[in-house]
Amino acid sequence: MKSSLQVIIFDFDYTLADSSRGVIECINFALDRLDLPPAGDAEIRRTIGLSLPDALVMLVGKEYARHADAFTRLFVERADEVMTDMTELFDVVPETVAALRNLGIRLGIVTLKYRYRIESVLKRDRLSEAFEVIIGFEDVSAHKPDPSGLLTAVERLDCDRQNCLYVGDSVTDAKTAQRAAIDFIPVLSGVTPRAAFDDYNVYTILEDVSGLLNLEPVRKLQ
Repeated sequence: MKSSLQVIIFDFDYTLADSSRGVIECINFALDRLDLPPAGDAEIRRTIGLSLPDALVMLVGKEYARHADAFTRLFVERADEVMTDMTELFDVVPETVAALRNLGIRLGIVTLKYRYRIESVLKRDRLSEAFEVIIGFEDVSAHKPDPSGLLTAVERLDCDRQNCLYVGDSVTDAKTAQRAAIDFIPVLSGVTPRAAFDDYNVYTILEDVSGLLNLEPVRKLQ
């Protein structure tokens, strides 16, 4: 980081929250309606952070890619019913977010999840005002690891890239930050192992987002 930290942008799933119960429910709902065999919980957890078409291919094979549109439609149909109730912010998130904001750090979210669903979870947990920018699936035409969503968030927050961090749990997030030329911090609160980030130039690796409060650029603001 070349200058002072001004902005931290987060991924959502497995970074700020655990929506795996909802994802498992919605994926198997969609597979059932398409007369495809159900997927195991562990298999589905490994798809979190991928686009729905990529998740479908990973779970049932490339030969079923032609069902991607129907799979996505069915997933969203079920998710509109259950996903908010089945998504839980990690325990460390509210306190960490409050502390970062008290230090004057501006916060955003860039995710493959629909923005309206993120907003629903944040409203429920009284964190709607904490994040100035949320870029969801419906807000960009090219999705992670394409950097356009992350760069859009940086632009809206009126921040130079060298003063930003992107925090996420997956290799997809690492690729996104790399392509955007923004420093990346992986957190190990998801299912991606530490070794998966060996091929990426990361700022540091944290167990969860609470570790941000111990970073030197953050401590300088305290």
